Amino acid sequence: MPAQFPLEIYRGDTARLSVKLWDNLHEPVDLTGCLVKAEIRDRPGGTKIVPLTCTVVLPNVIGIVLDAFDSEGLPPAGVWDMQITFPSGDVKTPLAGPVTVTPDVTDSGPHVALRP
Repeated sequence: MPAQFPLEIYRGDTARLSVKLWDNLHEPVDLTGCLVKAEIRDRPGGTKIVPLTCTVVLPNVIGIVLDAFDSEGLPPAGVWDMQITFPSGDVKTPLAGPVTVTPDVTDSGPHVALRP
């Protein structure tokens, strides 16, 4: 089962996360040749999909980024997970959890011209 890792995101902001993976023997997980992907959805199997950019930094670090543009389109609540496909073909999901999005204030509504 994936470890539960809730994401709290401020709408319109860039979010960055760095994850180090260790095995049960406290050794770094070798991510050489692995494909990592992550998504936020409104619900499991939901059609609203916001991709997260994942970058592997060897030997065992995954950088995850949600850019500001994509965070503007997030639903108020949702779910996410991170999936790793190893060169062997094995697929593992080490992290998953709920997503909470706080509405922003700056640039959050219709732009109104200010009086001179």
